[in-house]
Amino acid sequence: MTATSRTPAADEEIRTTPRKQARKDLPADLSASVAVFLIALPLSLGIALATGAPLQAGLVAAAAGGIVAGRLGGAPLQVSGPAAGLTVVTAELIQHYGWRTTCAITVLAGFCQLGLALLRTARSALMVSPAIVHGMLAGIGVTIALAQLHIVLGGTPQSSAVANVLGLPGQLADLHPVALGVSVLTLVVLLGWPRLPGRTGRALRRVPAALAAVATATAFAALAGLSLPRVDLPSWRSHALPELPEGPVLGIIAAVLTITLVGSVESLLSAVATDKLISSERGTGNRPPRADLNRELRGQGAANIVSGALGGLPITGVAVRSVANVKAGAASRKSAMLHGFWVMLAAGLLVPVLDLIPLAALAALVMAVGVQMVSITHLRSVTRHREIPVYATTIVAVVLGGVLEGVAIGIAVAVALALHRLARTRITVEQLDTGVHRVWARGQLTFLAVPRLSRVLNQIPHDGRAVVELDGSFMDHAAYETLRDWQDSHLAHGGSVQVTGRRADGSQHSDPARRTPQRGGHQCCRPWTPWQNHCDHRADDTPADPAAATAAVPAAAAPAPRRRGAGQLANGISAFQRDTAPHVRDELARLAREGQRPSQLFLTCADSRLVTSMITASGPGDLFTVRNVGNLVPLPGAESTDDSVAAAIEYAVDVLKVDSITVCGHSGCGAMQALLNSSPGTPLTPLRRWLRHGLPSLERMASRHHAWARISGRLPADAVEQLCLTNIVQQLEHLRAHESVARRLAEGTLELHGMYFHVGEAQAYLLSEGEDFFDCRVFDTVGQNA
Repeated sequence: MTATSRTPAADEEIRTTPRKQARKDLPADLSASVAVFLIALPLSLGIALATGAPLQAGLVAAAAGGIVAGRLGGAPLQVSGPAAGLTVVTAELIQHYGWRTTCAITVLAGFCQLGLALLRTARSALMVSPAIVHGMLAGIGVTIALAQLHIVLGGTPQSSAVANVLGLPGQLADLHPVALGVSVLTLVVLLGWPRLPGRTGRALRRVPAALAAVATATAFAALAGLSLPRVDLPSWRSHALPELPEGPVLGIIAAVLTITLVGSVESLLSAVATDKLISSERGTGNRPPRADLNRELRGQGAANIVSGALGGLPITGVAVRSVANVKAGAASRKSAMLHGFWVMLAAGLLVPVLDLIPLAALAALVMAVGVQMVSITHLRSVTRHREIPVYATTIVAVVLGGVLEGVAIGIAVAVALALHRLARTRITVEQLDTGVHRVWARGQLTFLAVPRLSRVLNQIPHDGRAVVELDGSFMDHAAYETLRDWQDSHLAHGGSVQVTGRRADGSQHSDPARRTPQRGGHQCCRPWTPWQNHCDHRADDTPADPAAATAAVPAAAAPAPRRRGAGQLANGISAFQRDTAPHVRDELARLAREGQRPSQLFLTCADSRLVTSMITASGPGDLFTVRNVGNLVPLPGAESTDDSVAAAIEYAVDVLKVDSITVCGHSGCGAMQALLNSSPGTPLTPLRRWLRHGLPSLERMASRHHAWARISGRLPADAVEQLCLTNIVQQLEHLRAHESVARRLAEGTLELHGMYFHVGEAQAYLLSEGEDFFDCRVFDTVGQNA
């Protein structure tokens, strides 16, 4: 990068920036903290009620989660506190060991989380299959809903989900109309509040639905003089603190591990989800740092130690409160800390008000939360990935046996399903009308499939014509040797073979030794891409190895002779329909139904060496691509303006609502070479007229007011490369002149990026804007900044 000098004034500005930023963020954090507090207060009481713990334990956990985890955690905008995910576990611990021992277990779980954070194992917790995590949460939600339904009906929950189901008929026969009426009112307000219409409704919706529902039910019960059980917060002087654990050692260890496992996984998943929400909601200018998961686990451990020591519930990161925090405009971790401070004040000053809340209203609120934990979105996701058996088994196991047992059974089913899919291979053979025998191997070819593979291959006549299609992502050495030995034997007996699909090393088609050599004795490119014939146009018409000709498609099955270009196109289309279309058909069908929703406008050169999907690892529906000679963006109103580029920009920005625009240039650009070699007397052909839009790039490169770009610390190799880089910068300036782009940039909802692809190095560079220059950051083979 270009070195720049700093003055003492600049140093002072750098030192004062964090303080100024903190003062600037304080109003947003203050407002967001109040919104989160209004959600957390009733939910904390409801979760404490659902666990059977003292109600003030929920307030202690909310305050400790907000202040301690908010200050020490690694996800700045995540809000922690008592969560529904630990409700069932905590309730079981209280029944078995009592409340004070449960507090001690919470402290020990906090120390375990600190140990895991020191070992930097946070990422390992995310290795658990999403189907297991979603199934665990759904099972917990079902258990919560069944228990709270008894309180909604005016009764008392039983000790297990099965007992709650068996006790429902008796509870329905002994309804308490008052409690049921208050619960129904709570649910109606809770579900209807977000749907209030009109301007008045928009103003009322600023109050969280949970608070509005509980407040409405409380006011109704108080004004109507209803007699029903209410919140009863005992004096803080009699608040129970932890005691040394009593009970079987193995049981205590299992309890600690359960709290540690469930709390850690839920917190880390919530942190990742909060990061994704921030990325989708905000531009780069007002995003906090990405979550440091090991630090977040450390913060959760410290918060659990404090909460358990003060007689509070176990703590996790809470997705509902974190989403509310982001949506309310929080800018830093001070929002979560302030929310904990407000909870602490309410616990000391609002006890008379809290004592008015009917227990039925809190039970209805927590029951709704439990039902929402069975997410339709998660169900669709696991269905799409064919993991319904894992999801359903985990739900049933959690409901019937408990969280730890349910997760263990879910992991066992997931492993069994993975092994089944690895070992399950379908191998079929059919004879086509052309006389060709088609062998189709679908699935992973391992040593377990070798007997079937050998049996099917031996059904083909020795002198027959065969096409073997491998439809799988893996082939082990045993299967590879079996296929190769049969192929050699078949060719030796006068037969013909064509192998399509993946080989043992993950590439396409048969052994490269059998492929046609190029002129000059060089081997053709190894077929590492679906467009395996991309170098056939360089090959000699007559193969050097007769065996290679024997292995080709038989003449009877081959299409009629045609010109080379048409033949390549037809072969490519045939390969797509055979090898690729079956894999993308469902996704393309979905895009056809839902329409395109690309996240990025990608404007690049028409050069045939630039394959946008390859260098960006993108697929159907990801990029809205515009290609032209020289990746040029004509200025609005410029002479000889080509409206097609402006129309594409307007459509992408205003209609498709893309999040970013990338201008991508490349090395050895013919358009840039033509610009450098142009002379005033050259006749204006259509190409020359188009290239006039690149003249500002030439002027920028010659200007002394603009620094030259560097590529990963080095200067450009020559004038052509310098112009290629300068042109990217200049076209970004042209983009800013378009009205739709300028408007979205001002709103902070659009980002502009520059990208340079070095063809000879197969290396992509992302342009990063500095003070008065652009520095290219190289990306290595795993996609990290060098």
